[in-house]
Amino acid sequence: MLEGLKEIIVEGADFYIGFGGLLIGFIFGFIILRTNFCTMGSISDMLTFGDFRRFRSWILAIAIAILGVAILQYFGIFSTSDTMYMSSNFSWAANIVGGLMFGIGMVYAGGCLSKNLARAGGGDLRSLIVLIVTGIFGFMTIGGLLGPLRVMIFSPVTIDMTEYGLETQGIGELFAKLTGLSVEMAGLITVLIFAGALLFYSLKDKGFRTSPNHLIAGIGIGACVLAGWALTGLAYDDFAADPIPPSSLSFVRPTGDTLDYLMRFTALGAPGFGVVTLIGALLGAFIASISNNSFNLASFASVRDTYFNLFGAALMGVGGVLALGCTVGQGLSGISTLAIGSVISFISIVLGGVIGIKSMERFA
Repeated sequence: MLEGLKEIIVEGADFYIGFGGLLIGFIFGFIILRTNFCTMGSISDMLTFGDFRRFRSWILAIAIAILGVAILQYFGIFSTSDTMYMSSNFSWAANIVGGLMFGIGMVYAGGCLSKNLARAGGGDLRSLIVLIVTGIFGFMTIGGLLGPLRVMIFSPVTIDMTEYGLETQGIGELFAKLTGLSVEMAGLITVLIFAGALLFYSLKDKGFRTSPNHLIAGIGIGACVLAGWALTGLAYDDFAADPIPPSSLSFVRPTGDTLDYLMRFTALGAPGFGVVTLIGALLGAFIASISNNSFNLASFASVRDTYFNLFGAALMGVGGVLALGCTVGQGLSGISTLAIGSVISFISIVLGGVIGIKSMERFA
């Protein structure tokens, strides 16, 4: 049955990626706006009010994504080893520096990219500018003005995992190497440990368990990440001349890709998964804001507010590329593969958020 479904999707990949990705993005954007899911906001809640519920939503979404990815792999829908997160090139320094930069940037920009997508869909023109600047700086870091500097600084300290007998940077494979267990058994144990610990942490709090809004956010966002993996995994054709690896939700490079697509769509053909999910998130947030009467055109509050947001957007663009993703791209999609770099990026983003909030307090 799965083989037949995969064959159908591969033959019509552009159609299914286009409309399937648009739907996934729409649901994601709708949930973000209606539940106020925000990773930067969750860190702020913890530091300012001692409220961990939004952070537990993020953790619950990660746990669901980890378990779901393991199930998708078991049924052969896709393999994490085919994703960019499992590259044998372990850029630990870029993960740390990029994560810290992104974490600090999201504070100054008033939220991570997913939050700015939701706000832009709700009429916030400030967030629209943040998205544009993030996309520009992201592309500058990939292959533009900052690209050579990125390569010069981080390539020399990148570790080739194959030199240590590892094909990927997966935690499960590393565990197998250290213990002598089979990769399959080590991978299963790793999934159970990580997912079990995260589920326990998120659900042990009664205040969180009895908050439908936070539960819906965690479950819904985690499900959107899984849907992305399932769709792109089924559309992956390793016999294609230029196969596109499986991916899921991420918004740093896709922000730049969307700007590029808007300017050159006649030369680019069908939009990729990142572009359609980003557009879908904007539409989902727009419909959500209309449905609860919260749509409102807004802009920068002051000159200082403008400086802060542009500075934060630039940091998110550069940092998101270095870290290979944002709070969603690495903090959900990446970490669901249990790649070492993704875990490092996630921790670094959280630490960067703490640093950003503490530094912002000086300007209050």
